[in-house]
Amino acid sequence: MMKRFQYFISNRHKVLIFGILCLFAICLVAQNKKSNAKTITPTTKPSKKGTKVFLEYADALEFDKSRGADYQVLRGAVRFRQDSMRMYCDSAYFFDKTNSLEAFGNIRMEQGDTLFVYSDYLFYDGNMQLAKLRKNVKMENRNVTLLTDSLNYDRRMNVGYFFEGGVVSDLKNELTSVYGQYSPSTKNAFFQYKVKLVNEQMTLTSDTLHYNTQSKIADIVSPTKIVSDSNVIYTKLGRYNTIKETAVLLNRSLLVSKAKTLTGDTILYFRNTGKGKVRGNMHLKDTLNKTDLFGKYGYYNEKTHFSFATDSAWVREYSRPDTIFMHADTLMLTEPDTTFRVMSAYHHVRFYSNESQGVCDSLRYSTKDSVLRLFKNPILWNTKYQLSGDTIHAFMNDSTIDHAHIIGYAFVATQEDSVGGYYNQLSGKELKAKFENGEARKIDVIGNVESVFYPTDKDSLMIGLNRAESSYLTMYVYQRKLEKMIMWPSPKGSLTPMVAIKQEEKFLKNFRWQDAVRPRNSKDIFRIENTTSEPIKRIHRRVK
Repeated sequence: MMKRFQYFISNRHKVLIFGILCLFAICLVAQNKKSNAKTITPTTKPSKKGTKVFLEYADALEFDKSRGADYQVLRGAVRFRQDSMRMYCDSAYFFDKTNSLEAFGNIRMEQGDTLFVYSDYLFYDGNMQLAKLRKNVKMENRNVTLLTDSLNYDRRMNVGYFFEGGVVSDLKNELTSVYGQYSPSTKNAFFQYKVKLVNEQMTLTSDTLHYNTQSKIADIVSPTKIVSDSNVIYTKLGRYNTIKETAVLLNRSLLVSKAKTLTGDTILYFRNTGKGKVRGNMHLKDTLNKTDLFGKYGYYNEKTHFSFATDSAWVREYSRPDTIFMHADTLMLTEPDTTFRVMSAYHHVRFYSNESQGVCDSLRYSTKDSVLRLFKNPILWNTKYQLSGDTIHAFMNDSTIDHAHIIGYAFVATQEDSVGGYYNQLSGKELKAKFENGEARKIDVIGNVESVFYPTDKDSLMIGLNRAESSYLTMYVYQRKLEKMIMWPSPKGSLTPMVAIKQEEKFLKNFRWQDAVRPRNSKDIFRIENTTSEPIKRIHRRVK
């Protein structure tokens, strides 16, 4: 009985031990699973904390743990250090556990010999390396000074930013804004809201601006106005070098200089020399002289008042009742002085006005004598008259022709009958024509005069062909019809009836009816687009 009882006890003990072992094994497995799960599950990386803030010196220190205070009270010549940054103040609360401090009075932060920050109040988070400075804040970085009443300085990013108004100044410029950032390491600054950049040469106002205190270059990214003693610039995108006084202006910027405005896709502006180079859709508008100059590439000097345009260049002159439209490979406008201006056109010149039209290789017009000079194969049309020669001088009165002077193989032709091909013709070494109300009234031909005319009867029917030669000719025209013609001395001529006219008798030597190339409207000045690159290259060399 006793043995049986001992055996039973021992078996129960074994079972109990086995159960305990199993329970322990289960706990170990569960613990191991828990541990493995903790290792596999990703966790958020903690933010990088700063190093320890050390208290280096204070005249007096107080700490009352019994009151539950978790900070030390420091007074008199207090000095802290974190890495290479040292902080000075008159008094402070030092929170050793949170690695932070609150400082008061004569605060100075120093990092090496390049960065100094001053204020009346400071809260510094050593873990975040973030300094919050308030009241009379001043940051000095070599030649750069930042002034504000509220500045946060992030030491990790090495960026200080103000948000209640501030001023950043260097040896060249002073910048103010509501919000701003400055990086002592990169020298980059960012300004936003009521931005203003001021120096001795100009004042820039904007809403957003990027600026580098080392290069003194301002990057414009919002609507901006730049005012100087020479002009006003309006732009939304560009770059302004305040040292060299040069600008790259994009996005159809506008440069206003007194009565002239210059715009284009891209403007390269040099303030010291007054030069502006335009690439893409140039438009120079002169509101005083009522002239518009256009081209895909152009140039303007606001000091010399010289401008030119090339590549689809054209000009519109509307100072007189009859607006003149002109196109050429290259167009130039100059103002020798304040009393007059000169317009020059080179290669494939075409111009149109309601009264007169013309084509030539080159042209020059001066408001000083109001003479329009056409060179190299010029043709001038006035109502029904076609005038040509080696050189044509058209003397203007307002927007109408007062008189014309053709030098070198002058030729005048009018079409009398388009069906039969009958043309009145005059040629000679020199021709002078007087105009009234925009129509020819008197024509004088000098030297080697030849003429072909078709006189008419009272019913305006052509009688025949009158062909004559002389040394001089004077012709009077009234209402576009021949009124009287005088030839001297010893004219030679003949009258051939209409039925007896031979084809070779109908035309003078070198006669050409050029009506096909006559500009018919303001847009027709672009009909010929064969540009020549040589004159453009020559002018480019001149203005560099």
